Amino acid sequence: MGYKIAVSGKGGTGKTTIAGLIIGYLLRKGMDPILAVDADPNANFNEVVGVSFDQTIGGVRENLRSDVPAGMSKNIWFEMKAQQALVETEKFDLLVMGRPEGAGCYCVANTLARHYIDVLTSNYKYIVIDNEAGMEHFSRLTTHDVDFLFIVSDSSIRGLRTVDRILALIRELNLTIGRSVVVVNQVKKHVGLSFEEEARRRGVDLFGSIPFDEAIFALDAAGKPTYDISESSPAARELGYLLDSLL
Repeated sequence: MGYKIAVSGKGGTGKTTIAGLIIGYLLRKGMDPILAVDADPNANFNEVVGVSFDQTIGGVRENLRSDVPAGMSKNIWFEMKAQQALVETEKFDLLVMGRPEGAGCYCVANTLARHYIDVLTSNYKYIVIDNEAGMEHFSRLTTHDVDFLFIVSDSSIRGLRTVDRILALIRELNLTIGRSVVVVNQVKKHVGLSFEEEARRRGVDLFGSIPFDEAIFALDAAGKPTYDISESSPAARELGYLLDSLL
């Protein structure tokens, strides 16, 4: 089974960018093969890594109840369609989860999807999962048995509240996560003293901070992938220091 790195946090904190920068770090270090997983129903991880996609696991799951040909088992059909949803590139592969469950029972489909994802991820050394904003993904298919979880916040009290809720849900669901760390992103000068005091009051251990980086916004504005930003850029450099201490 591959080493799973998941990224979560409040919307607008740049968690998808962080996930993309992690992909860039792994590539520069030669730590491959790599699978990028977009677990956000509002899929945009592909834009950060510069890859397009046609199918999603959610779409395959939706069609399981109507499109399976006569004489073919659901297992074989699902594996075939899910394999088609995998986007393969020279540097890494991408799997887009797509929208969550619709109306009706998805027990069989979810069981097949979870099994396929577990089998698929065993083929990769590193799996980087970009989760939706908030906490909902923890009860779904991808964020289980994670080795390392980045919880991304901005330097606001509201961000800390989201961190609190995520950590509480991890405990409530008894998830298997090797290590969870909180990272403050898009810091323009420094994390304020009041923020640090509030973090201590809430028992939140701040692992590190990532500086605001104009180069990232320039790439976004130009519609270019951000994962291959120069490793000397402030954000990539600081994230690299953090990852060096973990991987």
